[in-house]
Amino acid sequence: MAAGIELIHCAGGNRRFYGIARDAGFLYGARLPDTVYGPLYFADQDWKRPNRARYMAALAECQPHMATVLDWEREEQLDEVLSWAEEAAQFVEVVVIVPKVIGSIGRIPERISGAAVRLGFSVPTRYGGTEVPLWEFGARPTHLLGGSPHRQMQLALHGLNVISADGNYAHRMALKSCQFWTPGTARYARDRYWPRLEEADNARFGHDAFYEAFRRSCANIMQSWALITEAVHGD
Repeated sequence: MAAGIELIHCAGGNRRFYGIARDAGFLYGARLPDTVYGPLYFADQDWKRPNRARYMAALAECQPHMATVLDWEREEQLDEVLSWAEEAAQFVEVVVIVPKVIGSIGRIPERISGAAVRLGFSVPTRYGGTEVPLWEFGARPTHLLGGSPHRQMQLALHGLNVISADGNYAHRMALKSCQFWTPGTARYARDRYWPRLEEADNARFGHDAFYEAFRRSCANIMQSWALITEAVHGD
């Protein structure tokens, strides 16, 4: 964890990326059902193709600390979302409910069936996102889902009470083009947030290049979140 923020790398299906993130201090997350390589802290479901039976069976098997449930995308879905949450609460300590209906947050309980409820903010990307404005989240404990590291940090600096954040953006950038994350300081690179290894130091890492890029991202993300937390909370 970075000074109190629970940073989660979702690495189902890749043992080596899981090990690198774990060694850097990240907690372990996966979209279930999937192959997992250690004790699972966070579980997510496929919000585009939800399968309640398969997901709950996976939660029962893995027993993570925290798990998302069905996204609340339409007004009439609330009862179904809360039903998912009640079932998931049998297996986890924290249920994450993702509001995507404007003006809805006041109807989400703070606890359900003995589990704490944490709001989920789906960081807008090409994959998904929410249009619910930040101010509606108020001081409610919030989990950030997806998005780039710097976008997540901006949300923490601009009012959200961020308790935890997950993602695999750095994982994908490492695999795609051996790029690693910096806090906007790589002015020598075409993308100052995502320099390539060859732009950074001209080193050759062979088959380990993907993993070296990811290792650097993990270290930089952890360090930057520690500074963000200190700035926001004075810890």
